[in-house]
Amino acid sequence: MRQRVIALLLALASLASVCAVSALAEERTAPADGVQTEQAGPPAEGEPETAEEPEAAPETAEEAAEPPALAGPDLADNVTIQPDALGEVSFANVERRMRENNLQLLALEQSVLSLEDIDYDKLYDKLWHQLNEIAQAQWGLVTSSKMLIPAGYMSDYEYHSSYDQLDRAYDAVREQFDAIKEGDMQKDNADMIRQLRNLQDQIVMAGESLYAALTAMESQEAGLRRQLGGLDRTVEEMELRYQLGQISAMQLAEVKSGRTALESGLSTLGMNVKNYKLQLEMLIGAEQSGEIALGPLPEVTAEQLEEMDLERDLAAAKEKSYELYDAEKTLEDARDQYKEDADSWGYNEKRMEFRNVQRTWQAAQYTYNNTVQSYELRFRTLYAQVKDYLQIWEAAKVSLACEQSSYAASELKFQQGTISRNALLTAEDDLREAEEKVRSAAGDLFSTYNTYCWAVQHGILN
Repeated sequence: MRQRVIALLLALASLASVCAVSALAEERTAPADGVQTEQAGPPAEGEPETAEEPEAAPETAEEAAEPPALAGPDLADNVTIQPDALGEVSFANVERRMRENNLQLLALEQSVLSLEDIDYDKLYDKLWHQLNEIAQAQWGLVTSSKMLIPAGYMSDYEYHSSYDQLDRAYDAVREQFDAIKEGDMQKDNADMIRQLRNLQDQIVMAGESLYAALTAMESQEAGLRRQLGGLDRTVEEMELRYQLGQISAMQLAEVKSGRTALESGLSTLGMNVKNYKLQLEMLIGAEQSGEIALGPLPEVTAEQLEEMDLERDLAAAKEKSYELYDAEKTLEDARDQYKEDADSWGYNEKRMEFRNVQRTWQAAQYTYNNTVQSYELRFRTLYAQVKDYLQIWEAAKVSLACEQSSYAASELKFQQGTISRNALLTAEDDLREAEEKVRSAAGDLFSTYNTYCWAVQHGILN
């Protein structure tokens, strides 16, 4: 019995839709929001709400695919980047290899491509047809019920249940239809694309920061190995002095204990270097061995530092910042909520409810202004750090020049026999330490400057 009712209902609905709404196929008209009463007839021509042709959809992606902007002083357009040898990676290739091989970035890129691939005109047409189909089904249900209910083939409950389902479906489709018509869907998707791109950039920036940190750790490891070699010489000398009775067993044990502690720290540092290299290998899509060789960090040039302009670069960073963009959207939502709530209370200052609405809106403004101020402070601090690392680097180079002169004098003294070989080796260690400080300062300068570039070019301040 139930199957007979459904078959008869579908047949009558199809017949009614062909006869009653054929005019809808000739014009882009959104049907009225459902049939409201059983007495409602088929929508006459011109009655339904007119769905105007959608305006050109806001651009949600660049008109032509362009390679991602590459931050960093060594990645200028006129620089040719050589591919890495097997088992090696250079800083210049970190971003490229991450964008090509990092699984997290690739997954995010698929989400971006899906959003960019939406044809809003086609989707608008599709939803318009769905609205008309649902309206036709509603009208068919209304007309068929006049025959089926009296004949006992359909109950009032079945009719109202079917009608409510169609009404809910209509509302859901109409919501999407209006979102495209008013441009809300296009704007939301554009915001989502911007957020996903920002997340991609943050991951790449983290990879470059990890590379810079690894080079610093390797430099530290080399320094500890040099200290260990110096301690070996000291232990050897102290053992000889102990045999000659010049020092006690306790003094010898203390020297050996210091060497053991240094060796333990060196072992821990080596483990951390390997673990971080494993992370870097995963980020760039290389085989995970923990043995990848890193190239030196690029050197920041005087011309690049002279190009830095605090106010100009700050304005550029604020324009690109997703953090500030998101804060502005939150403020806009708070403003809309304030207007809605204030209207409901009639802007009546005597009502506590309206005063609370005002305070909530004021708090939202304070929060936004604090976010902007915090961003500006962090950017200004970063700018100052670049300048500070520059002077540290310059001072380290002056110290290196002094150590070079001192080592040359020690070599001469050793040749003249006025100092021991151990004293010459100690002077050489001091020279190597001064060289390491220059490299470390240069690395800190580059790392900070690269962070500054990310802020200016992508608005990221992490």
